[in-house]
Amino acid sequence: MTLGSRTRLSLFALGLLTALSAPAEAQTPAKELFGAEARPNAGPPQSIGFYSKGCLSGGMEMPKDGPTWQVMKPSRNRAFAHPTMIRFLQRLSGDAAREANWRGLLFGDMAQPRGGPMKDGHASHQIGLDADIYLTEMPTRRLSPHERDTMPLPSVIDKRTNHIDLSRWRPEMLKLIRTAAREPEVERIFVHPGIKEQLCKTAGRDRVWLNKVRPMYGHDYHFHVRIVCQPGSPNCQPQEPTGTGDGCDKLDYWFNVALRPPKPSAKPYKKPPPIFMSALPKACNAVLNAPDKGGAVMAASPAQSREPVAAALSDDFDTGAAPIPPAAPRLPAPPAAATAPAYAPEPAEALPMPRFRPAN
Repeated sequence: MTLGSRTRLSLFALGLLTALSAPAEAQTPAKELFGAEARPNAGPPQSIGFYSKGCLSGGMEMPKDGPTWQVMKPSRNRAFAHPTMIRFLQRLSGDAAREANWRGLLFGDMAQPRGGPMKDGHASHQIGLDADIYLTEMPTRRLSPHERDTMPLPSVIDKRTNHIDLSRWRPEMLKLIRTAAREPEVERIFVHPGIKEQLCKTAGRDRVWLNKVRPMYGHDYHFHVRIVCQPGSPNCQPQEPTGTGDGCDKLDYWFNVALRPPKPSAKPYKKPPPIFMSALPKACNAVLNAPDKGGAVMAASPAQSREPVAAALSDDFDTGAAPIPPAAPRLPAPPAAATAPAYAPEPAEALPMPRFRPAN
């Protein structure tokens, strides 16, 4: 038995025993259990539960480098996702190069190897259908692991006003977010309210895609892409529809209330309690306790089919819920010229622990 297997079994046993015999305060938080996993479990790919309360079975790791992308923050080990998400992100990186003249995407957090709650940084990103994409363009060379962990990621928001910083905003950023929002798999895109406001001001007549772009705290240096539950994941819980309209008439609350400092009389913020295994879908216990996926890291090609991976798991994973149907065809967009950079590999080096950004 490997050291990783012994660690996993010890943590899982501890979590199970405390859940059965101890009060909630003494249980091992699920974020500790899932955060200790270094590799995906062996099993068919499936998103289980809701985006902010679930786990990922049979996850795939995003290759660290591609012709139009690089993966950032490698020491976090959060570049795992449902295979359909991996294919989508790779395809999006090529679409962004053509349609937004964006040299290449820098990918941030996706999910942990087996999904689940994270120790810090996110409330969602738990079922392999969320990914952060930086508003910093990929450089023309391959970044070292140290650079990927420590490279500055500038905000495009003026911290004094909460509106866009025009000295850092580029029209190509609108094209990039629009390209992502037009993709049929995309369920929502989260951005800072100031970014949403800037998109509303400059989108022009084509505004249908703005419905998917939702204001959210943080997200001032990146945008968060969420795709829909995939066929073959009957335990995946879809999000409520986004409704109609472009949402540009609902920003006053953010600037007048939500983003303002709390009043002196306001109650202090109380951090929510941790999530325990008992609060997650039962199938997540099996995901956590399953053996590691063997073999080399899987890679998805952007030239692969748009069809998602569809694989049924055992009855322990299946609640009988109907899978989500495939989305409608993608909206067309005019192409733009772009060239993929060529870069030489950098030598490996020790990875420092990153400084985490505020929760999102």
